[in-house]
Amino acid sequence: MTNTDTSVQAVAALAQQALAPKEVEPGGIYLVATAAGHVERVDLTGPEYTGTLARKTGVTVVRDSASFLTYYGKHKDDASEVYSDVEKLSVTAVLDAHAADEPGFGEHRLTLALRRTKAWTEWLELDGKLVDQDRFANFLEDHLPNLVDPDAATMLEIAQSIKATTKAEFQSSSRLQSGERKFVFTEDTKTSAGARGDLQIPETFRIAVPPFEGADAYSMTARFKYRLNGSVLTLGFKLEQPEERAKAAFTDVLNAISEGIDTPVLNGTPA
Repeated sequence: MTNTDTSVQAVAALAQQALAPKEVEPGGIYLVATAAGHVERVDLTGPEYTGTLARKTGVTVVRDSASFLTYYGKHKDDASEVYSDVEKLSVTAVLDAHAADEPGFGEHRLTLALRRTKAWTEWLELDGKLVDQDRFANFLEDHLPNLVDPDAATMLEIAQSIKATTKAEFQSSSRLQSGERKFVFTEDTKTSAGARGDLQIPETFRIAVPPFEGADAYSMTARFKYRLNGSVLTLGFKLEQPEERAKAAFTDVLNAISEGIDTPVLNGTPA
């Protein structure tokens, strides 16, 4: 056998050895020679091979302070950071934040995203608007649980009085010494001697509405508004600083979180 034949057999043997299957261990990185003469990198370090995640990642969204504290208490470490944003009404925890002596990934986060209640949203949607008598009366009737002063029973009577005069022609309005607003109307407009009457509505009333799901109700003054356009009466209200009430409710939520954690809450937004 010539030296050339020996060299060919040696190369063939190495090629066969490279193609022969071999058992590998999960968790390692291997270089594999292919029949085409290339070298491929095989990475078996992923969780699908090892059955273990390298680190915690993802963003968890909760809707109340109790849920925030539960999740935070389970996953926090000594480097965890908490940020609050009063404009966005949100609280964010970076659970794997940078430590003082080593970096963190910052990829495991917890966010408290408060949801406005249906009642709060509906009061704000009508805030500052003037609507016809029927719609205004129906709104009061639908939101009786939110009315505190005058009480719900009194406001129901007012709503029913407003409904009863939807076809009347209003002629004038005046402010009474009690602070109420009186509207004079004529019910039967077909004759000059039509039945006359008056409708009295309080100048202000108070409501109590929870701004967020899971929050306490916050009280606000609503100032009665009206417009007498000819004989047509439109009604509405203007809420007293509703966004300030929402921020006050957020501050109470933030205080509950601050009392339940052992790290200061930073004012801002994490990078």
